Amino acid sequence: MTTFIGLLRGINVGGHRRIKMADLKRLLENLGLHEVQTYIQSGNVLFESEHDVSLLGQQIQQEIQAVFGFDVPVILRTAAELDRLIENSPFAVMPGLNVAFLAAKPTQEAVHELVSYDAGDDKFSISDMDIYVLYQGDVRKSLLTTNFFEKKLKVSLTVRNWNTIITLATLSKKNKDI
Repeated sequence: MTTFIGLLRGINVGGHRRIKMADLKRLLENLGLHEVQTYIQSGNVLFESEHDVSLLGQQIQQEIQAVFGFDVPVILRTAAELDRLIENSPFAVMPGLNVAFLAAKPTQEAVHELVSYDAGDDKFSISDMDIYVLYQGDVRKSLLTTNFFEKKLKVSLTVRNWNTIITLATLSKKNKDI
């Protein structure tokens, strides 16, 4: 079985698209996923599955739509992919380090256009289906927003801060010991 980390975009933010984590856990267990564990209310879930990853995210997204009545993009990474992401960070670990997880691989043209963008003091580095983002100041004042990256790359994504990523990687290892 493979350990997956599911990253749901935009749930439980500002009172919109609310999903209780106990309900999300139950939904995933009903899909036949194993060792389901949620982490904080912002849509992070770990589980084990033998399903094909190319269909799994879509199945979860469709089930959330059917049960809760709204569309939630679901981005999956394996525990091994998350470990590689942590190991390969081009930036020193410091406050302001985030990762945008892309739902699909962007075109080379879109990536080329993005890397030529001047982000001012903020820095970013794209690696396959993830973007490392290092905010030097107030994240809310940065031009490097979720909407900015989605518009440039024409790909859905969700962002997590470095502490959340480290915690998810740690939990994925504990999941293996269960």
